[in-house]
Amino acid sequence: MESSGNPNPIASPDPQPTGGNAVAPEVTTASEASEASAPVLSDGTLPANQELWQQSLGWQPSETEQAKLQALYKGIIEGNIKLNLTRLTEPAAFWEKHLWDSLRALRPWLLGELALGKPDQAPKIIDIGTGGGFPGIPAAIVFPQSQVTLLDSTRKKMVFLQQLVSELKLSNVRTVTERAEASGQQEQHRGKYDLALIRAVGPVTVCAEYCLPMVRYGGMAVLYRGQWSVEEAEALTEAVHLLGAEVTEVKAFETPLSQGTRHCIYIKKIAGTPDMFPRPVGVPVQSPLP
Repeated sequence: MESSGNPNPIASPDPQPTGGNAVAPEVTTASEASEASAPVLSDGTLPANQELWQQSLGWQPSETEQAKLQALYKGIIEGNIKLNLTRLTEPAAFWEKHLWDSLRALRPWLLGELALGKPDQAPKIIDIGTGGGFPGIPAAIVFPQSQVTLLDSTRKKMVFLQQLVSELKLSNVRTVTERAEASGQQEQHRGKYDLALIRAVGPVTVCAEYCLPMVRYGGMAVLYRGQWSVEEAEALTEAVHLLGAEVTEVKAFETPLSQGTRHCIYIKKIAGTPDMFPRPVGVPVQSPLP
């Protein structure tokens, strides 16, 4: 992954490719969704967009992965009838704001720029505040050798996601219905994950406190954000220091259809997280670090 030099100011632009209680957010507004330039596919089929994948990520899904992404879309749309999983139901908007957005943050691992996990061990990934299953389920599809945990405190959604991953035959996914603050203090989660993903709304320092206690020494966390400011960068730098980590890069990019602004913040675990973190349920939101 190309270094930004100083990770704390705003961000490094994308290079051109050569070839919990946190709730997963809708990372765009309704107006942004309507701006997607790709045509609506009335039969409910996702656009393949192989050239867009390749141009923007330097990677594209295989036929098997594309079929699973299509099945994921179908399952989410069907589940959306009873559950509030997403407002993005039009195929192109769903592709861009859920699938592409989920996987864009994983580009360093998709391209092999960063190693995922330790040698000879199945990588462990956790999606904190998974909501409708993003980015965790797309990650499980493209990294079938990994073990992916979907964490959220909303039981109805988690029951649905457990059924969905079973239907998708994703044996590498498990669901956990729990608050992030509670999971971060439990032995089975604390310091156990190679990669933590959090695409949640709320202050960036709260997201850091939710995820970093669950990351192993040497592991990484990725925070998905929309806009990014100097003030957020400064606050995050202080917070991750308290949590035993450092910001290694802030990556700025645009979504390929509607040109929405996105940022991914990459954080590396360089020390143990003090036992007091995460603080009890509700405290991180009420009194954000630092």
